[in-house]
Amino acid sequence: MPRVKTGIVRKKRHKKVLAEAKGFRGSSRTNYKKANEAVKKAMAYATEHRKLKKRKMRELWIIRINAAARLNGLSYSKFMNGLKKSGIELDRKVLADLAVNNAGEFAKLVDLVK
Repeated sequence: MPRVKTGIVRKKRHKKVLAEAKGFRGSSRTNYKKANEAVKKAMAYATEHRKLKKRKMRELWIIRINAAARLNGLSYSKFMNGLKKSGIELDRKVLADLAVNNAGEFAKLVDLVK
């Protein structure tokens, strides 16, 4: 029985990794060994940052809601507590959008909460 050679499979794997490393700088783009390390690291960062992006967006929404609420004489926590007690179920994304793009409607909401 002839021995199994990896020529075709290895070439395919290397091409795949080097294609993923397109746009990298220096030998990380051309050298398979370095490209493989760089691609693995990039994938790990990408996974982590997809999670972080969600956290960052929530932080941003809270900052925007707090700023708009304080302009209307209420702190963020009191505003959110008032919303919950009055049975208004709007998420932070929608509230932040209202605060930025529709200040009049947001002011009405604050009045309802007060």
